[in-house]
Order: sequence, then C-alpha cells, then structure tokens
Amino acid sequence: MLDLLHSLIVQSASASPTAQALVYQKQSTSYEALADRVSRVAGAYLDLELGRSERVAIYLEKRQETVAAMFGAAAAGGVFVPVNPLLKPDQVAYILRDCNVRILVTSVERLRLLAPALHECRDLHSVIVVGEKVEAAAGLNTLAWEEALAGSGEVRPHRVIDTDMAAILYTSGSTGKPKGVVLSHRNMVAGARSVAQYLENRQGDRILSALPLSFDAGFSQLTTAFHVGASVTLINYLLPRDIVTAVDQERITGLTAVPPLWIQLAQLEWPERARGSLRYIANTGGRMPKATLDSLRAALPKTLVFLMYGLTESFRSTYLPPSELDRRPDSIGKAIPSAEVMVVREDGTPCAPGEPGELVHRGALVSLGYWNDPEKTAERFKPAPGRPAGIIIPEMAVWSGDTVRTDEEGFLYFISRRDEMIKTSGYRVSPTEVEEVIYATGLVGEAAALGIPHPVLGQAIVVVTTARDGTRLDAEELLARCRQQLPAFMVPARVMVREGNLPRNPNGKIDRKLLSQAMQDLFEAGQSG
Repeated sequence: MLDLLHSLIVQSASASPTAQALVYQKQSTSYEALADRVSRVAGAYLDLELGRSERVAIYLEKRQETVAAMFGAAAAGGVFVPVNPLLKPDQVAYILRDCNVRILVTSVERLRLLAPALHECRDLHSVIVVGEKVEAAAGLNTLAWEEALAGSGEVRPHRVIDTDMAAILYTSGSTGKPKGVVLSHRNMVAGARSVAQYLENRQGDRILSALPLSFDAGFSQLTTAFHVGASVTLINYLLPRDIVTAVDQERITGLTAVPPLWIQLAQLEWPERARGSLRYIANTGGRMPKATLDSLRAALPKTLVFLMYGLTESFRSTYLPPSELDRRPDSIGKAIPSAEVMVVREDGTPCAPGEPGELVHRGALVSLGYWNDPEKTAERFKPAPGRPAGIIIPEMAVWSGDTVRTDEEGFLYFISRRDEMIKTSGYRVSPTEVEEVIYATGLVGEAAALGIPHPVLGQAIVVVTTARDGTRLDAEELLARCRQQLPAFMVPARVMVREGNLPRNPNGKIDRKLLSQAMQDLFEAGQSG
C-alpha cells in the first residue's frame, strides 16, 4: 500500500490524525477525517459497481468533495479523471466519451449544463451530485453526495499495484483535441516524493492550491503536501488580488503558479505578513520573464524562488535551486530527484555543451502514454537512449519535442518548443527570445510572439501584447526598442496591442493557438480587402 496514491493520506492520518489536511472557505479538515471520507467515497463507488481500473470523472470547482472524490477513486481501485471546471459541456462530454467514464461526480449547476450532452456518453451509468437539491439526469442513476456516502458499506477495493493506472489527466488541447495522459500510482507517488524533497516541504507548510487540479502541477500541490503531512488551502480565485489576500490571511508558506499569473502578481503590493510567511514560490508551465522574476524578488526578498520545467507526460523534469538564480536566472536547472534528463541529437547520441538538442526524460515519473492513442504515444514515448545493448526489453522515455542546451556545468536552458518555433527568412526563431526582450523594456503587461504565414518570409513574427496597468503602450516605440536589441530577422513585423488580458487556455497559460488563428484571420481579411 505504501506506493499507492491514497496511501499518502492514510500514512499522514496514522502519523498525525488531528493535523490539518485541507482548508476550504475557512472550514478545516483533519487528516483523520479526510482519510475516513476517502474510504467512504471508495465504498460508494464500489456500491455503484465500479470495476477495476474503470474511470470516474470529477467535474467540480476546487472544494473538499473534489479532493475526496479523486483519491476515493484511487482507493477503490478505479481511475480518476479530473475535468477542468472551466471547460464547456461539449468539451467535458468529449473527455467522458474518450476515456469511457462510468461514474461522474459534479454539482447541481454543472449537471444542468451537461445534461443535453450526456446522452452521447454511452459508458456513463451513474452521477453523484454535490449540492443541496439533486435533479435526476435522464437515463442515469443519480445520487446525492451524502446519500452515496451514507450507503457505502465495507470497503473491499479491487487489487491494484503501483504500476497500475491511477489517473488520466487531459492536456489543454493546444494542438487539437485534448490527449489523456495516463498516470500510474507509482508516477504520482514518486512525483510527490521528488518535488517535496527539493522544495523541502515539511509538516508545518501551508500550501495554497491556486492552479487547477486537472493540471499536473496543480494536483502536485495536494500530493506533495499529503506526503509530508502539510496543509493545503483550496482557492477558486476571481482576481490575482484574491491570491495575495489568501497568502496573507492563511499564512501560506508555499505557492506555485504559471507565468501569466506571476506577471499579474508581480504588479501587486504584498502585505508585510504575506512577505513574512511565504517561504517559497515556484514557477511552472513556461518561462518566467526576467523582469517579472526581478519584480517578485524585490517584493518578496525573504522568499525562495524555484524555477521549474515539466511535461504532463512526465509530471516534472527539472528545477533550478534558488542559490543559482543570480548566476543563471534563465536556466531551467537540472533533473529533479528520481529522474534523468538528457539532451540528444535526432539519432539519440548526446549533445555537447552548448549544442541544441531534444530534451529526453527517463525514470519513475514517465507516464503510461496517451489513453487510447497509439499513434501519438509512439511519437512521444520511445526507447531511452544510451541503454546497454545487452538489455533486451526497452525502457520507455519521454521525448519532449522541446529544444534545450546545457552549459559546461550541466545546467539546462530552454530554447523552444518544436511546434512553437517560428521559421522566418530561413531562420528558426524562438518566441521566448523575442518575448524576453519585449518584457525587458518594461512597457508591456503580457506578450506573445507568434509566427503568421507570410508569402515571402515563410512566417512573419507578430507580437500580441497588452500595456502595463495604468499606462498607454505605443506599438512603434516598442518596435524601436526591439530594433535596438534584436537582429533584423528577429524584429517583429508587427505589434498588436490588445485591451485586457491575453486569452488563456484552461490551465491558465496564454492560448497561443487561439491568438495565432485570430491574427491569421485578421491578416487574411486585410489582404482580401
């Protein structure tokens, strides 16, 4: 049981039963109470005849029932599928169909919105509804949350081991339909231990869960905390200011976010108590602009900053220790514990220091592939390079598709994602390099460099950006600054200034696909006019 996901809660409940596990809207749950609730949820699923490795989807905002529903599925011997609460009914229905969900846990309001689409979900047989008033879903066995838990009897879970699947996390779908990444108990427990080790998580930590639980880095806030017996505060924020307020009021010690959110948080005032309690912050989901990093370090001088890089397919890959920030602030660090990260050429041979190559991750965190998608799985999951020839059975590694390089000391530097590289005038340009120069001007709030089809250049570099709060952004001034800092082939052909924030995908990252399509449509309309 020690290597099964729900054992993280059980072990902490055994060691410190009264310790605080969860906080939600000022309501606290101890580890003992959470373990009991997870066990009863598992019993409810089994009473509904959930089979071994069958899927349970959870379509809820962050709340205590959401956590119990996920870990309860793992405890029953099933598989949980956390669905981002920002997704629309048709997107949710696609996920339910794609992985053959048998039981759905959702709220009264969300069920009303989903109902018209559920008739297409042939494998779905039961719905558990969280809320005051339950309305039956046509053709489905519908139970209230408390009713389902009250009727659960003795828990006799299906037998599973650490290499069996525990969860399916769906990517944001930036390159088409979302893909379901299959994670084993071993993947998730090893990930919890690894991240907790380098973040130095401890029982006294109070971690703020700001990212979606359907996002691997968001779910990691739970597993790392439960591994060490720490406390997690769940928040469904409306504004970045809500996060700062929560850090202040809940005496938060650890906060992880993605770059677009950090850009907004860096522009806010942090109360003295928040600055005093926040032991560390961590960035994931893309490169944090140096200007944002500098602002955060100035606002939070006593707070350790961890820069991280990861893939849903391998959970987390690298981190940069805070002690290295001043020496190499643009590095993504070195491999996390329990992982090996290599930089290789197309033939799998290792790259020399400074030579760009593909990042390949091997180890206990490599997932089980994409659900029911052998073609995409074969593209991303391939035998690990450098294995001794005498080992007959291949070890699968994640070939990230990301181009990186190392320095002479082995620290890694991100260059670009393969599907985001801009090809212009015969050159390959990393959008990150262009964006870094733009952020360094101090003129912008957010920025995204995109490659738009062009009849002469192949692709033209277009930057979509917003002004800093309370300022006016002059596109020509920004272009002039770019010409001073960038070679001619990297200077944007055009700067588009937008009002408000740039669009986000469900994980909170800038939605580059949506922006690219919008810019392409705009240019095509202009040419036809």
